[in-house]
Amino acid sequence: MNLKTRSDDLELLLAVNEYGGFSVAAEALNIQVARISRAVAKVENALGTTIFTRTTRRVTLTDEGRQFVNAISLGLEQIHNAEINITTRTNLPAGKLRIDAASPFIYHQLIPHMREFTETYPDIEVELSSNEEFVDLIEKRTDVAIRIGKLEDSTLHARALGRSPLYIVASPEYIDKNEIVVTPQNLSNHEIIGFSTIKALNKWPIKGMPTITPTITASSGETMRKLALSGNGIACLSGFMVNEDIASGKLLTLLDSYRIPDTDRELINAVYYRSSNVAKRVSAFIDFIKPKLNLG
Repeated sequence: MNLKTRSDDLELLLAVNEYGGFSVAAEALNIQVARISRAVAKVENALGTTIFTRTTRRVTLTDEGRQFVNAISLGLEQIHNAEINITTRTNLPAGKLRIDAASPFIYHQLIPHMREFTETYPDIEVELSSNEEFVDLIEKRTDVAIRIGKLEDSTLHARALGRSPLYIVASPEYIDKNEIVVTPQNLSNHEIIGFSTIKALNKWPIKGMPTITPTITASSGETMRKLALSGNGIACLSGFMVNEDIASGKLLTLLDSYRIPDTDRELINAVYYRSSNVAKRVSAFIDFIKPKLNLG
C-alpha cells in the first residue's frame, strides 16, 4: 500500500471516529459507506488488530484503536497543515463556506470584515447563519461554527479565537434615574435584562450571586444590548458586542470589583469537522478572522 493510499485510509478511519459511525461519516464526506468500510478494513488487516467495536446502534474504539487514533491524529494534522501551507501559496481556496454564529457575533465581529475576506478569497462563497443556541454541524450543513463558552462535544476540531470578558452594563440614562449599584445586593431593586431561552446564561459572573431573575427577557444577546442601550435595565453581556458602547460611554460597567474573571463563558472557539473538501476554506477563514476580532 503506497503512502497516499494509507494516508487516505487513515483519514477515513478518523472520520468514522469523529462522526461516530460509518454511515454518518459517509454522508458528511459525500462518499459511499462501502468505501469507508474498505478503508477501515485495510488498516485493521495491516495492523492485525480491531480498531472499532461495531454494534447495531453504535461504533466505539477498542483500547488498541484508541491508542492508535491518538497516535496518528497529531501526525495527520501536521501533514494536513503542511499540505495547506504549500497549496495555498499557489491555489486560493474555492467553494461554499457555511459559517454559523450567534447573531451578535455575526453583527459585531464578522460582518465588518466580510468584504475584505471576499476580496481576499474571491472564489469562496460565504453563507452566514445565526443561531442563539449550538447547532448540529452535520444536520445544519455547517462548515464552521463560532461557539461561545466551554466546549462539550469532543468529536469536533476546535481552534481557540480568544476570550471575551463579560460585563455588567447599563446606560447612563438608566443610572441617572435609579439608585447607584454599589453591591450585588442592590440589584434586587433594579430592572434586570436576561435571556429567555438559555437559562444558564442568567448566572452572572458575580461573587456570591445566584442566578438572576430577569424582569425583562429576550432570546438574543443583540436584543438585550438594544434594551440596555435604551435604558430598560441592567444586563450581563460579552465584550465582543459592547466594547465599543463602553468605550463611547453609551453603556457604563457596574460591579467591576465583584466580577469573576476568566470564566468558561468567556471562551470563544471556531469548531468544525475536518474534511478534505472544505478544509482549505475553513483554515483560510479562521486564519483571516482571528487577528481581526475585537473581543473586548
